[in-house]
Amino acid sequence: MYQEKNILPIALQHFDSLWIADHFYGFDAPTDPFMEAWTTLTWLAAKFPQVTLCHHVLGHGYRNPALTAKMAATLQVLSGDRLILGIGAGWREDEYRSYGYEFPRPAVRFAQLEELIFICRSMWSNDSTTFTGKYFKVVNASAPPRPKVIPPICIGASGEQIALPLVGRLADMWNASINSDEPGWIRKRNIVQDAAQKANRNPSDIKISLTIERALPETDADSESFRDYLEHLTELGIEHFVLDFGHPKSTEPVLRFVEQVIQPMKSQRK
Repeated sequence: MYQEKNILPIALQHFDSLWIADHFYGFDAPTDPFMEAWTTLTWLAAKFPQVTLCHHVLGHGYRNPALTAKMAATLQVLSGDRLILGIGAGWREDEYRSYGYEFPRPAVRFAQLEELIFICRSMWSNDSTTFTGKYFKVVNASAPPRPKVIPPICIGASGEQIALPLVGRLADMWNASINSDEPGWIRKRNIVQDAAQKANRNPSDIKISLTIERALPETDADSESFRDYLEHLTELGIEHFVLDFGHPKSTEPVLRFVEQVIQPMKSQRK
């Protein structure tokens, strides 16, 4: 974050959205700095007033469902309707345990996520919400001021038995990664779309987002290869890319990516 403070203003003139991971400490060592997700996204929302905002993605078990609904409603209002609620069932057990949170089995975590989504959408849409589920209960829960635009919900998930059918039933956006397994990703995409149809939804209503971890291009050839790859992915129905470039230390590779990848792709779609 500190190394990149002069790069962000330049980069965000050209990128459409900004996604912040929801973790409490780093992955190589617990002492590695990691900014708290809601605090950081709120700071960025004020500093960069043009971009869409999303978490990549929230672990729902870190916050009470009604509190999540209230926090999202507040940021949606303050940001001028720029929030996507990115959320998932959580996966990092050591982090849960170290902070004192329970970490139930996946089936329970996704059932909890389903109840949370219902509570959030109800609190965003109604003056008062009362709900009694298997895992959560709220009584006359309110989140004023309610957002005029209901935040879309992006679910980050990849499990084929429970998670992806839930995406098909409930998500406005699905985020995952390919990890060099394109056939496997296509199978997962088809599960999401089939589940949407079974829920009497139009599969095209679920926007598809893909996370890509790849270094910024260093040459013209690198840029061409990166652009060709993204163009190929759009043919698979992917509409949004969440790009993790690591920790660039100068603006040169960022601007190369903008000029040789982003701008040509956007020009083709005008």
